Amino acid sequence: MAAAPEFHLPLAAADLLRDGGPGCYVVQEVLAARDLPPALAAFRAASRARGALAVLEHFDCVYRMGGRAGERTLAPLPIPARLVSHHSNELPTILSDSELSHADRAAHLNALKMNCYLLTGLMDAFEVETCKNSCLEADPGRKNHAKTSGSLWEEEREPLLRLLTQLLQLDLRQLWGGLVVEEEFVSLMTRSCYRILENPSIGLQRYRLTREAVTHLLAAALLHCDRMFSATLKITQMLQHFEHVAPVFAQAVSLWAKEYGLKSLVGELLREIGQICPQDLAREASGVKGYATFISELAEQIPALVLSNMSVLLPHLDGESYTMRNAILAAMAEVLVQVLNGDQLEEAARGTRDKFLSMLQAHVCDVHSFVRSRVLQLFTRIVQHKALPLTQFQAVVSLAVGRLKDKSVLVVKNAVQLLAAFLSNNPFSSKLSWTALDEPLKKEVQKLKEMRDRSRPRAAPVIAPEEEWEAMLPEVRAATQQLFQPLQEGEDEVLEVEETAERTVEQITGLLKKLNYKSAARLTQKALCRFQGKEPFVGPGEENEEATILGSQTKTLWNSLSDKIEEVVQEEQPQTELVKQEMLVHYLQDAYNFSVKMTEALNLISKMMYENSVSVVQEAIEFFVTVSQFGVPQALLGVRRMLPLIWSKETGIKEAVLSAYRQLYLSPSEDSKRAKAQALVHSLSLIMVDASLGMLQCLEEIISEFVQKDEIKPAVTQLLWERFTEKSPCSTLECRAAVMLLGMMARGKPEIIGTNLDILVTVGLSEKACEDYRLPQEVCSVISKLPALGKNSAPFRLPQNHVLFACLSETVSKGFAQPSSHWIPFMEAAVTLIYQMAEGAEEICADILHVCSQQALEKLQEADEQKAVSDGSGSLSTFLLLHLMALVGQVALQQVVYLEVSVSAELRRRRLLKEEKTKKQSDTRNETTMEEELGLVGATADDTEAELIHSICETELLDGKHLLSAFVPLVLKICNNPGPHGDSALSAAAALTLGKLCMISSEFCDSHLRLLFTMMEKSPLPDVRSNLIIAAGDLAIRFPNLVEPWTSHLYARLRDPCPSVRQTAGLVLTLLILKDMVKVKGQVSEMATLLVDPEEAIVAVAQNFFGELASKGNAVYNLLPDIISHLSDPNSGIEEESFHTIMRHLFSYITKDKQTESLVEKLCQRFRTARTERQHRDLSHCLALLPVSERGLHKLQDNYDCFADKLQDPAVYNCFQTVLARFRRAGVKPEAKALAEELEQKLSASHKRGLDSTETCQDGSQTPKPAPAKRKPIGSSRRQPLSPANSDNDFVTPPSRILQNHKRAQKRPPRKKTVITFSSDEENNSEDELLAELREEETPTKTTPITRSSARRRR
Repeated sequence: MAAAPEFHLPLAAADLLRDGGPGCYVVQEVLAARDLPPALAAFRAASRARGALAVLEHFDCVYRMGGRAGERTLAPLPIPARLVSHHSNELPTILSDSELSHADRAAHLNALKMNCYLLTGLMDAFEVETCKNSCLEADPGRKNHAKTSGSLWEEEREPLLRLLTQLLQLDLRQLWGGLVVEEEFVSLMTRSCYRILENPSIGLQRYRLTREAVTHLLAAALLHCDRMFSATLKITQMLQHFEHVAPVFAQAVSLWAKEYGLKSLVGELLREIGQICPQDLAREASGVKGYATFISELAEQIPALVLSNMSVLLPHLDGESYTMRNAILAAMAEVLVQVLNGDQLEEAARGTRDKFLSMLQAHVCDVHSFVRSRVLQLFTRIVQHKALPLTQFQAVVSLAVGRLKDKSVLVVKNAVQLLAAFLSNNPFSSKLSWTALDEPLKKEVQKLKEMRDRSRPRAAPVIAPEEEWEAMLPEVRAATQQLFQPLQEGEDEVLEVEETAERTVEQITGLLKKLNYKSAARLTQKALCRFQGKEPFVGPGEENEEATILGSQTKTLWNSLSDKIEEVVQEEQPQTELVKQEMLVHYLQDAYNFSVKMTEALNLISKMMYENSVSVVQEAIEFFVTVSQFGVPQALLGVRRMLPLIWSKETGIKEAVLSAYRQLYLSPSEDSKRAKAQALVHSLSLIMVDASLGMLQCLEEIISEFVQKDEIKPAVTQLLWERFTEKSPCSTLECRAAVMLLGMMARGKPEIIGTNLDILVTVGLSEKACEDYRLPQEVCSVISKLPALGKNSAPFRLPQNHVLFACLSETVSKGFAQPSSHWIPFMEAAVTLIYQMAEGAEEICADILHVCSQQALEKLQEADEQKAVSDGSGSLSTFLLLHLMALVGQVALQQVVYLEVSVSAELRRRRLLKEEKTKKQSDTRNETTMEEELGLVGATADDTEAELIHSICETELLDGKHLLSAFVPLVLKICNNPGPHGDSALSAAAALTLGKLCMISSEFCDSHLRLLFTMMEKSPLPDVRSNLIIAAGDLAIRFPNLVEPWTSHLYARLRDPCPSVRQTAGLVLTLLILKDMVKVKGQVSEMATLLVDPEEAIVAVAQNFFGELASKGNAVYNLLPDIISHLSDPNSGIEEESFHTIMRHLFSYITKDKQTESLVEKLCQRFRTARTERQHRDLSHCLALLPVSERGLHKLQDNYDCFADKLQDPAVYNCFQTVLARFRRAGVKPEAKALAEELEQKLSASHKRGLDSTETCQDGSQTPKPAPAKRKPIGSSRRQPLSPANSDNDFVTPPSRILQNHKRAQKRPPRKKTVITFSSDEENNSEDELLAELREEETPTKTTPITRSSARRRR
């Protein structure tokens, strides 16, 4: 064979066109595109004849076939592929031929290089094209571009990679004369692999075989061609620039280490990553993600190898890149779970495990929230795999509980998950109640103490350390004092301190035992200088050196002798039982501590159920489900607390609540249906014990949802009816709970009670009802849930002579004369039910009133007869008056509700039926009137019906002919003269009855409002004041024009000394303000003061109010100027710290940039009118709360003159510095930064100028300063105690607002004090007042009062 030029693999295709020197192959002729097909045909024919060596003669012809990207097809690909395959099969035989000439070897080498160059060139070109097409496929407009050629190449790619792998597995070194394989040749192969991995779609599941082929090809290059160093660099570079290759390389490196033994590559890669500068990683976020994913996934697959190289990665834990920290911590967690897990670890492995756990715990408090969150996730995994040692439980639980207060929602969520994992995987007990663990712990501790006491007498007699020290103390003290005297002649210091503190302690102890006190003291003095801070050489220091030396010697001797005593005892006492007892005590102590920490977590997590984050709420709900399964006593509180979340607007939260109750109550562990029903009923009954009315309504919503979905089985309903009818033995409480549950289920399926109404009446309202009125009360509530039909259908009502109403009348009448505390709630439920379901309800209630009043008169006559002998006047029992007042008030209120709701709805229904019938008749005649065309017929009829109802209430219900009017004088007498009766419950009932009577008629209401508000202000009974606040709220909705002048008295109750009254006032005003029934401007600052109330429940009311108000557009923003004006007034009585708390909460609702800018300008302008330093501080604090933007900074600059002279106050100056610091932290533009620096310089200059002028005035002025004006002392927010001594002039009925405005316009008295107002508010003041006025023609003609439940009654 003729010698041929040597083919050098080019770096670029154009290099083959240039002369590389003598003996180098150069392409002589480059064919044009039109000449390429014949050349390929000739090459194909030659390849059949000569095999792989055919390329030596035809390389020039096919040199450019891989470079035509525009018209590339797969046609040329089989030729070089076939040649390489044929050549790889022949090479073992060729290379084994000992007679192979140098020329033939060179020819085969050139042919192999040329064929591989052509093949890899085509592979690279097709891969580039496929990568482009995959990007185009992501574009919907070009979805089908080059899809066919791409899919064909993907089919051919894997076999070609296997072919190249087979080639590299041959011993190719003989082609190069026994030397190593040419580096360029191996790079030619591996370059194609890396090019394939650059395709972002390579990570898809359908390319799994391709990834495996690439992995094996690279492994062959690493194993047979020694490409370790270049592969390390290339993989590191690709991880930096291609984030998607990290999982691929992690899997590949794992495979190389396990199957090919390339474990050193793992260390090289991790070392290369560890040597990257942390500052560079902080700047390049894209590269960090690749490195982090690679480390974490590699740790999952080969944790043992990662552990051996973990030290090179640890420097990144102190770097700025939180992503890198997360990856390294995740790798540690994987090592802990898979390698350093179990009790059989060696000492070194235990030490490594503890170090890793310490690092993880340290990063629970990392500066970045993502790291804190990730570490909590890792601890959750560790706990779930039981890889956390018991000794670390308490520390990690404490950290998790601490993270529950984290500002980051993600951290809080993962902290809850970790605590739930701790509960599910705790090694202590399935029932974790610290109260249950307390007694066994004390018992076992006492037992351990007794065992230790019994073992002590058998110890050898040893002199106590105290006695030995007391004996030698005088001589030791004398020797110590000699230390501070100069050395005598011939006395040298020959003692030297040992290398360690422990050995020095032994040396000092030996000297003390030899009675060489002076040397011991001198050695102790040296040790104190040598081992500062180490036990036992710790003391007061230089101030009392003698005491320090004596103390150190005391500790030294004490420890030595104590150790000696323990050694003697341990040698002689029986080891086994004592050790077991100690282990038991440690176990119980750990369980107790764990339970206590979980209880602490419960209190924190229960407060998270009303957070804004849906995910946190869901985690809290799931946590309480887990806690309930472990029997923690406080779990029931959390289960109850989640009940109101059933009304959440978030579907996820509502479903989480339903799922929680489904797991807790609908999935009992019992086997039979009957046992499951009993368990369900028992569990639900426990929830209802002491539950509030609101909680019961929430539970009713949940149970009705379950009933509608048929998740509550018929066996449960059957058991409830058996309990109610006493067929199944149960207590009175369980019987009542059964009725309540039946009522709740009736909301989902009304037929549950509709078909059993007779049973409810005969059993629930029988003669036994008088024994306990709570059962018939619940029966009334259940019957009231019978459904009303559609709007245009006749209402569901029973005839007047139905047995239900006879039983109700009889039970109410019998109980009237009995002093029972449960009669009034039952009576209210009975009267409500009668008006809801009875035909002629007013007649039934009139009969009840008549019978009860007759009983009262009879009792009064009996009392008169008994006192006739003593010439005294008879008096009625207080409870009878109380019952009578409650009955009159309930009948009056339900009569109004009946007229306004039921009668009005029935009139409308009948009218609509009539109109529909008339319309059908008119349609047949095609006649329409003008009113019908304009749609005025219905509106006019509505007004007519409303006027009819209004006239009945105004003229008939309280005139002399109606029964209710007979009781009005008695009600007024009790309200005007509460003293003679002396009963708080009667006063409260009379006050509430007065409010209900006022609901009937506007004329009656107007004439008695003064009495009502006088009682609200002056009554010493909190129950009376609370009841009247509720009544005033109802009246404000029914008669807004009448109550509006008295609004200030309603706001005044927000300063009531009684917390329950303040809470009631807050709730009522919240309702009225949110319904726009009360003007909020000016007095809303009183609601803001509730934000700093000592009672948490009242603070929650205020927070809820402002939260709801913030959802109504710009309401809070519009009210802020008024609130700041009133609360920063020196006479407002709000302390400075309380003002800051209020403002922090209110300013959290200011989120819009325009609102912020406007407030900045308003607050700056307000500095001009502020008169006191306290006002200056308050205004500057408000500015510091605003997130000032660049425009806001310009506003500060424009209004700088307003506050420049106030900057001498350090507090004001610091607030402005806070504004600038927050502005800089937000990351601003260079020009904005320059503006901030300029403003800061001006602030500093004004501050220093003010301080200098102040000092000058203090030093140079000789004139005495005027005495400060006396100011009203400022108290706390509860500064206005209730004063019963108010004059009656305070309660004169206010004139109408039009008359007030007219008089105010005629004469305005000068203001006595400075009131903070905003210019923007003053401009709109008069206009707002006129707009807020409710004229007579605007008065609602149809209103519905707020029916108050008996649960709100104050007694």
